Amino acid sequence: MRPSGLAALRARASVFAALGDETRLSVLARLSHGAPQSISRLTAGTKLSRQAVSKHLRVLEDAGMVRSMRAGRESLFELEPKPIDEARKYLDSVSRQWDDALARLKSFVED
Repeated sequence: MRPSGLAALRARASVFAALGDETRLSVLARLSHGAPQSISRLTAGTKLSRQAVSKHLRVLEDAGMVRSMRAGRESLFELEPKPIDEARKYLDSVSRQWDDALARLKSFVED
């Protein structure tokens, strides 16, 4: 595998690993409404501590799905959709491969 292929595979794996957690999915859903949000706002109405949300945001940020910015004394977080779009495209590609394989199997069995 080419180095660039390996890097893409690692990036994709980190996105899928980050998406594999219920809390992180919840945080992404909250961020998908548009406006950057503080940790206080992300924890409002949940049983999560600020520290727990901070840890999950760090994982999401490391995977490139969230970016942070400073606003005075506060950090605001916003969704970065590109890695999620790339993961969707990858899954679409895998789905097409399975569809093609199943079509070939069906053709083989029916002939």
